[in-house]
Order: sequence, then structure tokens, then C-alpha cells
Amino acid sequence: MDKDNRDDFTFAKLSDLKLPVTFRISELSGTRPKKSFTELLAHPELRFHGVQSQALSDLYVTCQLVADNKPLTIPFRTSFKAFKNGYTWNEYISLPIRYCDLPLSSQITFTVYDSAGPRETVPVGGTTWRVFGKKWTLRRGKHRLHLWPGVEADPSLDTTTPSKLSEAGSGGRDEMGRLEKMVKKYERGDLPKSEWLDNLAFRRMEEIHAQETEKSDNLYLYIDVPRFDFPVIFSEPEPSHPHTPLPPLPPTTTSNPPLQPPLDTSHLFTLVDPEIDRENPVEDKHRRLVRSHRSSPYDRELKPNAKIRDDLAQILSYPPSLPLTSEEKDLVWKFRFYLTRFPRGLTKFLKSVTWRDPGEVKQAVEELLPMWVGGGGGGGGSNGIGQGDGDGKGIGTDDALELLGPGTVDSRVRAFAVRQLSRAPDDELMLYLLQLVQALKFESAASDQRSSRSVSAASAASQDDSGLADFLIARAVKNEVLGNRFNWYLMVEVALEDSVMAKMYGRLVFKFYRSIQDSEDGPNRRELMRRQAELVSSLAKRAKELRQSKDPRPKKIEKLRSFLADTKNNLTSIPPLPLPLNARIQVTGIIPEKSSVFKSNLFPMLLYFQCSDGSEYPIIFKDGDDMRQDQLVIQLFTLMDRLLRKENLDLKLSPYDVLATGPSQGMAQFIPSKTIAAIVSEHGALLNYLRANYPDEGSVGTYGVEPGVVDTFVRSCAGYCVVTYILGVGDRHLDNLLLAPDGHFFHVDFGYILGRDPKPFPPPVKVCKEMVDAMGGAQSTHYARFKNFCFTAFTILRKSANLILNLVALMVDANIPDIKHRDVHEQIMEKFRLDLTEEEAIKHFEALLNETSYFTAVLDRIHDLAQYWRA
Repeated sequence: MDKDNRDDFTFAKLSDLKLPVTFRISELSGTRPKKSFTELLAHPELRFHGVQSQALSDLYVTCQLVADNKPLTIPFRTSFKAFKNGYTWNEYISLPIRYCDLPLSSQITFTVYDSAGPRETVPVGGTTWRVFGKKWTLRRGKHRLHLWPGVEADPSLDTTTPSKLSEAGSGGRDEMGRLEKMVKKYERGDLPKSEWLDNLAFRRMEEIHAQETEKSDNLYLYIDVPRFDFPVIFSEPEPSHPHTPLPPLPPTTTSNPPLQPPLDTSHLFTLVDPEIDRENPVEDKHRRLVRSHRSSPYDRELKPNAKIRDDLAQILSYPPSLPLTSEEKDLVWKFRFYLTRFPRGLTKFLKSVTWRDPGEVKQAVEELLPMWVGGGGGGGGSNGIGQGDGDGKGIGTDDALELLGPGTVDSRVRAFAVRQLSRAPDDELMLYLLQLVQALKFESAASDQRSSRSVSAASAASQDDSGLADFLIARAVKNEVLGNRFNWYLMVEVALEDSVMAKMYGRLVFKFYRSIQDSEDGPNRRELMRRQAELVSSLAKRAKELRQSKDPRPKKIEKLRSFLADTKNNLTSIPPLPLPLNARIQVTGIIPEKSSVFKSNLFPMLLYFQCSDGSEYPIIFKDGDDMRQDQLVIQLFTLMDRLLRKENLDLKLSPYDVLATGPSQGMAQFIPSKTIAAIVSEHGALLNYLRANYPDEGSVGTYGVEPGVVDTFVRSCAGYCVVTYILGVGDRHLDNLLLAPDGHFFHVDFGYILGRDPKPFPPPVKVCKEMVDAMGGAQSTHYARFKNFCFTAFTILRKSANLILNLVALMVDANIPDIKHRDVHEQIMEKFRLDLTEEEAIKHFEALLNETSYFTAVLDRIHDLAQYWRA
């Protein structure tokens, strides 16, 4: 039920769909006729009727499922709702019948009623909607139903109130109908997306919709039905006489061809071609001729001319998600020996290998792959054609991560990538550990792909494990901080519902624990891990109880502090224990009197831990929220911060620690700060807040605030402006933008990423008016510095686009909602704009920075009001 699957060769049968029939009644559109004054005098009871005045009456909708002129359910009606600006219900209706039990002739009748006097109603209009469409497929998505005025819906098979008008019955050209079809194509991905043009188009569509509603005499009811992962069909039609031959055609006596009955195409289906994925024999022969192994000695000495060198440089600059054409693959293969001197050439070369050909696989893996060990540059830079031979460190980390993805089917190639990663120090490996744990899923997947193909004997003989699991376990055993994170990443995977992968990770956990037990100080480490698990379990149980409790927030706080202070729970004083969130921190207990409960929907707990060195470490513990997405975003923020610092650009980012301890629970570091909404409410402006904490009356140009604090604020605003833009962070409002007293600005709550946003037309770059005002306005020198920091950071991060792309791509199978069902490569590639030069990219980002959303300020104020009334 997430989104349409556009694979025409894949469908599901209705008999497998055992969910209840569910749909949403959205809104009523159109202009209702008004009663004249004479009719009102003749029928005084119409004073209760909404059509005699400009006021909106209290309409309601009844719906009923029928089939073959018989009702399948009792009538259902919408709940009472007082309308102010329009007839909008947005109410879900679940019928007591499953989809798999529906007959093919199923229809749902909808009738809109209005009051006509005391205990009397009159139908505004009715319509009948067929559940199954053409080709016996279950209808899905949003639908506009024509209401036949003044009548109830007709439930018969040959209904007189069909939901769809013919072209003639709709009065000719139906502009809104045409536009709605285009929107459906856009949502399916059949139309190309252009963000700036789409915003203008949707605004224009809203204007057209309002104009069409004003001049149209028709009423329309909008409903939404679920979008399943695959198209659902009723069943495949079987011919009534499958073995009866067609009768012969009668002889003709004229030159005209005989009349033939029209072909019935109403029940045609798309069938799977079993040879669709096989190689075209003509293309296969062409490839073998082009890549003849007799030319290998000649290929070793082959050097490209200037034009071919430019073509190869262009291919090497392709992002990881861009596939190579057959011509490009042949070109890369032809100059494969020449490309071994360039680190960026390995991944493109491996994409050009035909893994069904034993000769190609043998040469690629046994002869050419080792040659890249002595190739050029490491790291995530862009070492291209003609830039020198490098420094002899082999391929970069970004390429090694790409080789561990699902596209690599040979374990020897994966083992090569593991050897390259083994050179990384522990602190760098920690940045990629989350993705490396996910890459373990592709080890068995690659083995399955190899066994299903006609691979060579040489390749089949090397189907052993790549060594990634052993490598991670060995490093986790040596480093306790790394091992702590590795342990919790595994625990989350074991707790997920995927039984196959859970068993695989369970075996890995057993192997990891056994390795720790055999290591020096192993029993002590195992005991610490056990105590960590007990602490998290106890806190999770309490967090769930507080979330589900109906008590007011003060009562929740009181219960939490009482629970923490109870000596039976052993939480106020514990032997030194590494904090699961950050194993570098040794904690000795929780301070009850400082702990609290936040007022958000899930009522997360604020816990102050007492540390061994006498300091305090506050954390937020949540239950009922999947924090793996926040964990991923913060990890990428940390990586981008390191990439910027590597180029001597410190933008004062605050990537606080986040750890998911389960599929629906986790903890995060709490940084003492206030939301911008709270600061504006209490101090009127951000500058007043900074001035109250770090005043400097003698400062020149920093508005009475210490210069270092203003500099931190400008830098951190620029840093988060760029990193949130790259990851497409959405749902930004003044309650998830925070500011610390020392000027550190940062974002929290990453429930919407990669372009998803609950607000209409969100701005691509998240800069609110309060931030600009605190810099002195858009014409100030501080704002100019802010823009320059943005441009520099964007330029630096574009150079490491492949690294960020590969890290996100490894998370596609992690069951994180915003990544699982979205084209992550397309979303992030659109942000980096690698098709532009550096100067053009800066101009592009500056144009985005200057854009403002018309709705941003209004939506922020609406959110503030909602927070105010939430007690």
C-alpha cells in the first residue's frame, strides 16, 4: 500500500489479498444550485437546507458495497462534521469484508445527503463506483466521482448514476479531468520531474481547479483507495472452449474482405517472457568478436588518442548509479590495461565485464583486479584521466563501498574491497560501520545470483565468503567503542521481522560473542554488554508505559522520577558502565530530580546520566519511533562534517549521537538548547537570546553579542543549510530548529528525508526569516559570509558525491521507509548537480538560497498554535 509498482510484468492475485476493503472519502467539489426566494416561501422547511444561503450545511455521505443487485454490507455513513470553508471529510471507511471475497461485479454506492427539516434529509446527489476496472484489475489511487444531482445512488448493474461521465455527457472538454490524469502519470513517474517547474505547475492547477469549480454545474466527490505494491487482478479469464477450433470463414463472392467480429481486448493480460533477460545472440556474438581474447597482448600496449581519452574521462566521471551502454562497456574493456593506472577505473571496468563469460571473468579477477592495488589515490577524491598516476594507495573508500553493494556477484571482488577497507583506521571505519553491517545482506544475495547464472568454473570455484563478517568482528573485538556500536547494529537487525536475515545476523552475533569471550578480558566485556541490554530493556519498558498512559505530562514526570529514585530498580547508583549511546562515556547512574518527559506526541524521556568523571550526560530515550532514519542522517552529517574539516572548513556542526536500540526505540544525545519557536516567544528575537547569554556591549558589528558566538551561529547555519539540502530533509518548522546559548544552531527530528515533506511546496534550502534577522538582515556582512560558507561547503561536498551516494545506496534494503520506496540515487544526484561546472553549481545554489516559499511563514505559525494548544 505504499506506491504503485510500475512493473507491467508483475501482479498479485485478488485471492492473496486478505485485507479489509478500505477507502478514504476526501472532499466534495463543485457549486451547488441555490434555491430561489419564492421556493423558500413555498417550502419554509428549506430554512434548514444549506442550498438556500451562502452558509455551508452539515452534509454527510453514505456508502454501501453491492454486487449483482444485492447488498454485501450494511450502509455506512461519515461522522458528523461542521464545515467552514469547504466540504472536506478526509475520513477513512473500512468495510467488514475482505478484498479476496469480492465478486467481479462489486460496486460501491455513494450518496450525499443534506438536511431538509427536522429529522428529514434530502439527497444532494448520488454516484455508483465500480471496484474493478479494465482488465479485471482492482482500482487504486485517487478518483473523482460525478454526483448525479438530487437522486440517490442506483445500485443496479446497469446503474443510472455511473461515477464517470462520457465525453459527450461531460459537456465536451473536461480540463480538470485531463489535469488529474496527468497528475496520476506524474505520481507514477511516467513524466519527468523538474522541481521549480513542478511548483509553478501545481500552483497553476490550483487556480484552474478553482475556476473550473466556479463555472461548472457538476458536483464531484473525491475518494482515495489504497495503492498496493503490485497491480491486483481478479483472476485470469479462461476460454469457455479452449480446444474447439474456430469455424471456417464463409466463401466470398466479392472483392471486399469478409466482415469479421471485432476483437475483444477487454480481458488481455501481460505475460512474462521467460527469455526477456537473456542475451541477444546477435549482440552476444558481436561482443565476443569485439573482445576477442586473441587481441589481449595487443590490448596491453594500447593507448587512447586524445578523443578517446576524453571519452574515457567522461565515463570515469559517471556517478555509481548511471549504467554503461554496450558501446561504453566495449570501450572500457578495450582500454582496460590502460585504465589500471586510474583508481576510478576499477568500478567502471567491473561493470563492463560479462560475468557469464568464463574467459572474461578469469582475466578480470585473476589478472586485472590485482593490478589496481598499486593504482592511484585513496580517499574519496576524483582522480580522473590525465591527472597523474596517484600515490600508490589503491582504490578509494567510495569505490570499495560500491563494490560491496548488491551489484557485485563475485566474492573475490568483494574480498578485494574488504582488503581496501582494512587500511582504514577505526575512527574512519566507525563512519561506515552502519552501511557495512547492511552490506552483509548482499553476501548471501550475491551467492544466490551466482548460483542462478551460468557462471564459469573459475568463478564458481571462488564462491566462498568475501571475509567481510570476519573483518568486522576482528576490528570490533579489538576496539571496544567500535564493538559497542557493532553489537547494537546487530541487535536491531536480529529484532526485525525478516526471519531469513534475522537468522543470518543471529549467527553473526553468536560468532561475535564467542570471539569476545576468547579475547583478553572477554568475560568482563560480555558482562558489560549484558548489563547494557538490561538497562535499555528497563528504560524501554518505562518509556512505553509513559507513552501509553493517559496521565497529564506533570503526572508522567512524577512517575518517571519516582521510578528512577526507587532503589529496587538500581538506576540511581550502578557500577561504571559504558553508555550504549557512546561507549567512551562511563556512567554510574541516573539523576532522578533532573529527568523529565517532553510534551511531544510520543512523550520521550529526558534522562541525566551521572558520569564517572563527575560530569553529567543528558540523553533522550524514545519508544514508539523508528530512530534508524535519524541514526542514518546523523551519521551522514558526521561524515560531511569530517569532509569539510579535512578541507580546513569548520562550520561548527553539532552531529549529536543517535542510537537505535530496536526497530521502534532508541536514544539520542541531548544538547542543552531551545527551539527557535520558544526563543521567539520568550525573547522576541534570536539576537536577544544570544545577547542574554553572551553579552558584549563593546562589540562592533556583532549587535552586542560576543563575536565568537555570532561567528559560530553564522557558520552552523551555513553548515546545516547545505547538509539538509543534500539529504532533502523535510518537515522543517520552528520547533525542530534549535539554538544553543553559545550560538550553535542545529536541526533535530528527521522523519522526512530525500524530498519527502508534509508541507506543500517546501523550500529546497531551509533558511527561515528568524535566522536571517539574527545575522543582521539579507544586506548585512554576516549574511554575505553565510552565503560564502554555503558555497564553499557545497563545492567541497560535491567532490565526495560518490561516497555519499554509495553509503545511502547500501541502506536501500534496511527497511527504512524514506529510503526503501524511493530512488535514492536520483534524489541525491539531483541535489549535487554534477552535470554543472563548479561556477554553475554555485550560481544554482545561490538561486535556491534566494527562493522563498509562500507558505513557509504561515505554516510555521500554524504549527506554533498547534504546539500551544497541546498540553
